[in-house]
Amino acid sequence: MIPAPVRGAVAWWRDMPSVEKYRLYTRLVLQSVLVAVVAMLLVSGARTWPTVGIVIAGLAAIAGIEAQPDLAIRATPQQRRLAWRFAVIGVTVVWLAAVIAAWVTDAVDPREAAVTASMTFLMASAGVIPFLKYRWPVLVAGAFLTPVLARGTETWQIGLLLLLLGIGLMWTSRSTAWGMQVLTELENGKRIAAELEVAEERLRFSRDLHDVVGRAFSAIAVKSELAATLTRAGAADRAAGEMDEVKALAVSSMEDARSLVRGYRGIDLGTEVAGARSLLSAAGCELRVIGEPETVPPAFHEAAAWVVREGTTNIVKHSTATQAVLTLAPSGLVLRNDGARLPSGGEGAPSGIDGLRGRLRAVGADLAGARDGEEFTLTATWEAA
Repeated sequence: MIPAPVRGAVAWWRDMPSVEKYRLYTRLVLQSVLVAVVAMLLVSGARTWPTVGIVIAGLAAIAGIEAQPDLAIRATPQQRRLAWRFAVIGVTVVWLAAVIAAWVTDAVDPREAAVTASMTFLMASAGVIPFLKYRWPVLVAGAFLTPVLARGTETWQIGLLLLLLGIGLMWTSRSTAWGMQVLTELENGKRIAAELEVAEERLRFSRDLHDVVGRAFSAIAVKSELAATLTRAGAADRAAGEMDEVKALAVSSMEDARSLVRGYRGIDLGTEVAGARSLLSAAGCELRVIGEPETVPPAFHEAAAWVVREGTTNIVKHSTATQAVLTLAPSGLVLRNDGARLPSGGEGAPSGIDGLRGRLRAVGADLAGARDGEEFTLTATWEAA
């Protein structure tokens, strides 16, 4: 029996979008390096004041990483500002304290002060300096001033070593933040492309609705005007005929509008399969189609098209899928994706499937949705029919 907290943690990780997973992994890697350095100093037997200073500098560097928008997860702008202030003030105070202690008191070993200042500088190179506006002047000045002001030995050699290490740490943090920014932009691009696909479909629908309603209303207006003219001219029989045509046109147009709204007008299985492939590709999900639309019995083409449309919408809205498989067969169809997320209300299929099931049962078919781990399968069957 798996404890509830463990199940909750597994579900939380599984349902997290891929970008957020990578962002969390990146943060943990950067912070683990800083924590490891601090931990080594804690077990090395160093004196209390250098250890406390380096711990504060390490926490400040971690806060500096947490303050970056491309690395933070669910942090508000105010929280990021507070973290950044602590990061800058923390490393600055510890570095200055080590430098001042090396000059104003004989109780401090200059080597300890130099090590404390150097480690603080390296912490800052990983979590603070990379995100400053004038990062390069600060990095170069800090590398060479640290051993000089902390009364260290071999100042030029130590300064050069600190500079090289600082460049490596700064490059690591900057490249990581840059990579996360690119990844976020790609994810936003996929989301925008998917939204554009939906907007184009809505535009197409609005154009069709305008054509149906506009054409019908224009014809009704013309025939009504003609009937009124004929009535005033005393041609009652011809006027009555025109009004009968107006009535028939109104009824026909109303049926066309209803069919259009319900999605029956012009819906085609082949078109829906092609649209599903395009929409899922824009959302970062590859669709593999097994079988051809022609294998589906003609009587169920419309029902199958509806299943493909609704299933594709659910994948985009309710999953983090990267792979989807659509199988078309004479007995039914199966749409499977690998990124099912747990609905907010608990286990079960997306709510739109209930309405789709009712639509299929009206033509003698059936629909079932099943979730197995991260996989969601939508199955439509009309074999019995």
